[in-house]
Amino acid sequence: MQKKTKLAVLGIGLVMPSFLTLLVLVIYPVALAIMESFQNEEDAFSLENYQYIFTEPLILQSIQHTLVITFISCFLTLGLSYLLAIYLNFSNSIFSKIINKLYFIPLFIPGVIAIYGFLNFYRDNGWVARIIGENNMPSIIYDMKGLLMINVWFNIPFTTMLLLSALQAIPRSVIESAKDTGASRLRLFIHFILPLSYKTMLVALTFLFMGLIGSFTAPFLIDRNAPQMLGVSMQQHFSVYNEIGQSSALAVFMFVLCSIVGYVYIQNNMKKSKKDMF
Repeated sequence: MQKKTKLAVLGIGLVMPSFLTLLVLVIYPVALAIMESFQNEEDAFSLENYQYIFTEPLILQSIQHTLVITFISCFLTLGLSYLLAIYLNFSNSIFSKIINKLYFIPLFIPGVIAIYGFLNFYRDNGWVARIIGENNMPSIIYDMKGLLMINVWFNIPFTTMLLLSALQAIPRSVIESAKDTGASRLRLFIHFILPLSYKTMLVALTFLFMGLIGSFTAPFLIDRNAPQMLGVSMQQHFSVYNEIGQSSALAVFMFVLCSIVGYVYIQNNMKKSKKDMF
């Protein structure tokens, strides 16, 4: 057997386990969900499930609620994480060094435990209410504000880690040269720091959107009963109402939303690659 053939067989052998895992855990469930979303109760081809999710007022409210929560959470998380990353990268204070060692701790706390602590802390008779008085405690649990808070808390560490790595990759010589020419902090940020970290911001935003739009645990335990996040609504239709077609249609709709974000990200990367080539 020729050397090229051996290398080709070896390459296929190395790729095959990953491909089979992807086929079983991703491709097959997606294909099955798409097929079930176009079937009615008699297993015949139908658009009833999509007509339902795009005409039912409660589902439309859930879609709107999901998009609002996702966009606001992405905006708050990205903004706060970027500010934190800039502070950690350009500050040499003792406080910044302490934060730099502690900010990623939420990554190692199981989600259910974190949410349980959040509930005990912010519920109507929780720790905060005992300190400031139950009458002075604003409604946080089972409210949009609570879900936004826990989403930001969960996602700031990973997002900050991504952005901090991008900022640390910026050559110090570029920053110092700009300072020597008299560039202000605002001009330094707009013309150097932001353009050199923009690509990582897009990566972080993509991960944030895909993680938040299909989230289940936090919305199920903290959010209101109606309207619901789409992940919770899909679970309700599947396990409570036994509406497999409708839940599959919701899953396909979320997959399409994530695909749009992924397409924008890939297109942006392709444009940058073409610019780098020429």
